[in-house]
Amino acid sequence: MGRPLGCGPAPRYRSRIVDPVGKPSAGRPDSIGESEQRVRHRLALEFGSRQEWDDTKLEWRRLFSELFGTFLLVFVAAGGGLLHAQGQISLAAAVVAPGLMVMAIILFMGAVSGAHLNPAVSLAFAMRGDFPWYRVPGYIIVQLAGATLAALFLLAVFGNVGHLGATLPGPDYANWQALLMEIALTAGLVSVILGTASAAQNVGAIAALGVGGYIALAGLWAAPVSGVSMNPARSFGPALVGGDFSSYWVYVVGPVAGALIAVGFAYILRGPGGDPVSRAAGSGVLDRLQKRMKAGREHRT
Repeated sequence: MGRPLGCGPAPRYRSRIVDPVGKPSAGRPDSIGESEQRVRHRLALEFGSRQEWDDTKLEWRRLFSELFGTFLLVFVAAGGGLLHAQGQISLAAAVVAPGLMVMAIILFMGAVSGAHLNPAVSLAFAMRGDFPWYRVPGYIIVQLAGATLAALFLLAVFGNVGHLGATLPGPDYANWQALLMEIALTAGLVSVILGTASAAQNVGAIAALGVGGYIALAGLWAAPVSGVSMNPARSFGPALVGGDFSSYWVYVVGPVAGALIAVGFAYILRGPGGDPVSRAAGSGVLDRLQKRMKAGREHRT
């Protein structure tokens, strides 16, 4: 039976979209196209845009992100240490809080700057070939600045008490013991970061849970030995504002040496960095991309 007079051909609801690997694909039903667009939108929110990450014109945004993120980290870490020294919060609260803060920072701004928050992490990403060396000085400068601003804020609120939450070797431990602890702890931290990051970016729930959880776990048992800094910037702010650099070298040498060890371990475990596939695999996005590509191929056939 023919179509009634005046009616054109049946509409074909099809759309032209871009598939997960960035190539245009025409001729898929709207429902599938809209679904893929939603997936891509969620991935963009979580993992950011690679084009924006590489855009040198947006470097100011990344630097501000590192400044703000490091401020928040040191604000919580040093503030928690200060309040614990005053007997107002428990040691467990003081060491778990920075881990939770790092988790939040990775989730809300990891896609902007990578949420390094730590000179040792920036150096490790650069040594892996996932982060350009020319960006490293700027990142380190703003990380130190953010830590200093946090210490100044704590000074204005509490005064110069509790060493402003500075990381120092425990009363019963020598500098060399704290140094060895910082080397081992930082090697573990940077290994977790390199294993869960996407290129030089700490992004997504996997990185947030892994990195934040490691920081909290390390603090719960090792804080009495070295203060569990694992971060030259975190130790720099309170040391500068409080005027006590007596043991600061421990928190520079230890984290840098630990980061070097972690880079070596990453080479053994995953080979050299700088590979786009390894960047995707590091954040778990590779598996999702492969599934979307497989579904697209099955639909076309």
